[in-house]
Amino acid sequence: MSTATLPTLETAQKLGLTPDEFEKIKEILGRTPNFTELSIFSVMWSEHCSYKNSIKWLKTLPRDGEMMLAKAGEENAGLVDIGNGLGCAFKIESHNHPSALEPYQGAATGVGGINRDIFTMGARPIAQLNSLRFGDIKSERTKWLLKGVVKGIGDYGNAFGVPVVGGEVFFDDCYNQNPLVNAMSVGIVKKGETASATSYGVGNPVYIVGSSTGKDGIHGATFASEDITEASSDKIPAVQVGDPFQEKLLLEASLEVIKTGAVIGMQDMGAAGITCSTSEMSAKGEHGMVIWLDKVPMRQEGMVPFEILLSESQERMLVVVEKGREDEVQAVFDKWDLNCVQIGEVTEGDRLVYYFKGEMVADVPAGDLVLGGGAPVYDREYTEPAYYAETKKFNFDSIAVPADLKEVAQFLITRPNIASKRWVIEQYDTMVGTRNQSTNAPSDAGIVNVKGTDKALAMTVDCNSRYVHADPEQGTAIAVAEAARNITCSGGLPMGVTNCLNFGNPYKPEVYWQFVGAIKGMGAACREFNTPVTGGNVSFYNQSNFDGEIIPVFPTPTIGMLGVIDNKEHRMSLNFKAEGHSIYLVGKSRNDINSSEYVYSYHGVKLSPAPYMDLEEEHAVQDAVRALIHEGIIASAHDCADGGLFVTLLESAMVNGIGFNIESDVEVRTDAFLFGEAQSRVVVSVSPEKEEALAELLAAAGVEFSLLGETVGTDVVIDDKNFGSVAELKNMYDTAIEKYLS
Repeated sequence: MSTATLPTLETAQKLGLTPDEFEKIKEILGRTPNFTELSIFSVMWSEHCSYKNSIKWLKTLPRDGEMMLAKAGEENAGLVDIGNGLGCAFKIESHNHPSALEPYQGAATGVGGINRDIFTMGARPIAQLNSLRFGDIKSERTKWLLKGVVKGIGDYGNAFGVPVVGGEVFFDDCYNQNPLVNAMSVGIVKKGETASATSYGVGNPVYIVGSSTGKDGIHGATFASEDITEASSDKIPAVQVGDPFQEKLLLEASLEVIKTGAVIGMQDMGAAGITCSTSEMSAKGEHGMVIWLDKVPMRQEGMVPFEILLSESQERMLVVVEKGREDEVQAVFDKWDLNCVQIGEVTEGDRLVYYFKGEMVADVPAGDLVLGGGAPVYDREYTEPAYYAETKKFNFDSIAVPADLKEVAQFLITRPNIASKRWVIEQYDTMVGTRNQSTNAPSDAGIVNVKGTDKALAMTVDCNSRYVHADPEQGTAIAVAEAARNITCSGGLPMGVTNCLNFGNPYKPEVYWQFVGAIKGMGAACREFNTPVTGGNVSFYNQSNFDGEIIPVFPTPTIGMLGVIDNKEHRMSLNFKAEGHSIYLVGKSRNDINSSEYVYSYHGVKLSPAPYMDLEEEHAVQDAVRALIHEGIIASAHDCADGGLFVTLLESAMVNGIGFNIESDVEVRTDAFLFGEAQSRVVVSVSPEKEEALAELLAAAGVEFSLLGETVGTDVVIDDKNFGSVAELKNMYDTAIEKYLS
């Protein structure tokens, strides 16, 4: 092995390693690493791959449940039992930094990567969701980022052939430089037909399948573990390039080869490419590998060993095959016209030995590279930031009730965070595959048919990062609760969570305080709703430069939640069904405008506490609403969230153009009643003949409820004041985003 010009500490630091980490590597190897070995450690010990600054707290989350089919974090995605001999694989991941530099490819390859995580487990992807965050919608940079990201998601997802069934788009100045692009995929697999990301069996051949390897994405994992600066534009090669048509072939070939029974293990080549897949699979299977890098199919000449190892070229997998069954595997990939080349074999021990043109270029122990093995684990200090105390000083009574609440309502429904995301949704194929059940009859969650059964899956992504910034623990608990509420209002039972934790620099104590608080809030809420965390992603170093000051993005722990509707007849939509129905609020109105879009945008109050939410009360409300749905009592259900009660009512009215006439609660300030965002509230509609059953069920459950009014006509009337026709308000709501962008 060549040891010419061994790297120095300065080289290690340029690769993102600390002096202590450099010394630890020398200790592990018993010598100074060569550049290729140092590159391997740098990507595997990056935050993106090792979770070195987050794993201590991630382990405190509830990660076990009776429905779990795979241990959290041990496979490419979470896997839960949905009955009928089926499992559901689901996961959410970020592609923030690549999207900040090259929004189209950054977002497209994020979609490709998360779908590969699903089908490497043997599951066929059936649904996609996404959570997107951008800066000031009036800025040209935000418009460029938004258009590029949406087109990237749409082009890749549409060509790959999986429908987008849900998502969210949020705008705030804190995301001006650093957008967040979180993609979620959901797939279905028959129990017993899954594949594991493992490697074992001395002499078993190791194959690379799929696309050829190029220089795109080299050091992408390291790039995702550092700040975005003006110099980041020089790192555009760290952004991968995707090919959805190749991915479609790879999907079909992967599912087919798993069914042969010849596959020992399979893993997507995502972050850190060959390095990550060889080391993680070997460490899990407690074996080693010998890899011949010059056998890797390459699309660029002159690639050197570290480039081949670290390339994040898309649409590639590492597959370990049972020796003697090579021809079966080769035949499948030949059929789909994909590369299938043996590049190594499994060895005894735990050494990963890489050769290039006959020369050993690296010799490293697999276990020391990975999370749970020798990768460093840090216990960061954290400090409550000064702004948190300022939020507590907010005085509700200092905000005067506006004289014209109609004007406030129209202001809110044209805000980019409230207005229709139609401009975005219309660029996605929401109907491909014929499973989506929520396009024509919208629900709070995306609904996907499980063919051949009585079941449907309900899924959602949620996080109001303004709440989390105000109070990380409470705000993250609200994110979990709202996700559960969306599934409940759709008729489903929440089952499990995947998360995408987007924060600033973990070495800043104030940022780490936000992270710790978010984990505590998530853990408490997931235990309350019995929704174990099946896996996910941590993305640190998300921040923007404001006139030389580095400001972290709002802490954004995006919650992806999966639920099951056991009987499709229990599926519930959010729209009013007919005139003459009574409208009830399940839950309690409160004098609370904390962190609402109303107080933040209309009054310009940037610091106030998180909205009210009590987990036990929330759980009781959700159980009651689910019972109302399953008993066939109510005609619609829609959770009260962003924009408050007014927006909830209007969204229920707009689908069929049915108006409503309601009266406000005399014990609550009218602006708080209409626009406050206190949690644990659901708006339901019910036909007159079923009102008594509704009242009896809610009274027996001990859940507060109140009559708001009725569905009537085509106008919105509140306290005898006409706020306009539903059609007029719908036009304002539907066209606001397009007007901002034009």
